[in-house]
Amino acid sequence: MTILGAIEAGGTKFVCGIGTEEGEVLERVSFPTTTPEETMAQVIAFFEGKGIEALGVGSFGPIDPIEGSPTYGYITTTPKPHWGQYNLIGKLKEHFDVPMTFDTDVNGAALGEATWGAAQGLDSCLYITVGTGIGAGAVVGGKMVHGLSHPEMGHIIVRRHPEDTYEGFCPYHGDCLEGLAAGPAINKRWEQPAYELPADHKAWEIEAHYLAHALMNYVLILTPQKIVMGGGVMKQEHLFPMVRSKLQELLAGYVQHPALQSDIDQYVVSPGLGDNAGLCGSLALAKLALNK
Repeated sequence: MTILGAIEAGGTKFVCGIGTEEGEVLERVSFPTTTPEETMAQVIAFFEGKGIEALGVGSFGPIDPIEGSPTYGYITTTPKPHWGQYNLIGKLKEHFDVPMTFDTDVNGAALGEATWGAAQGLDSCLYITVGTGIGAGAVVGGKMVHGLSHPEMGHIIVRRHPEDTYEGFCPYHGDCLEGLAAGPAINKRWEQPAYELPADHKAWEIEAHYLAHALMNYVLILTPQKIVMGGGVMKQEHLFPMVRSKLQELLAGYVQHPALQSDIDQYVVSPGLGDNAGLCGSLALAKLALNK
């Protein structure tokens, strides 16, 4: 059996695991993201002696996932203290002489969902996480989307809700999608965390407004065959029908397809891989490295 290593490198916590080419997670561990020295020591200790044959890393960003670039493998302009311009892959290469694939956590999760999850068998999908931040990754033609770098779909500008006066918290753009709709924005706007707000709270109408505007943009630009929404905020299941309904309202029938009309409940969905979407995404990245 081929043993693959997977790292879901999050801004709040790192999740490390080993698994198989079929996406089965055999072992996993998580620990808080502190300093690179402390966190990476725990990562390296976990994988030592495990006999991994390839390693996939899905990381918080921004990162440089473009092979051949001078800063390939780096976490780059993150506001996360201590992690800016950190050579994550370089550090791992010091300890493990195996093929590695490095990408964003959301591109990895999109690949995982396309390989084993809610978008299995489809040619394209989009994965968006709504939590401490907002990020989205896409698979098109069976491959993760890259250009100059990786997509930063969490930082698009969306039309403001007419009743929302919150200025936004993104340190780069203020009131971009992440600045208005990520977990910290909900917390700061209403002075309590999302999970404490009742289902009929005004917060959810505003949240659905912003997320549906984002999905409209993604649908019009990429027309993915499936949209998968994960992250802590999306655990509020009453949010899904609100987002779907608002998305249909915004599209106004312009894109004529059953997936966006009669079948929207099967189009905008939660992760098929559940809480393992990120870790299985990193396993999918490892599988990619193995087969390069």
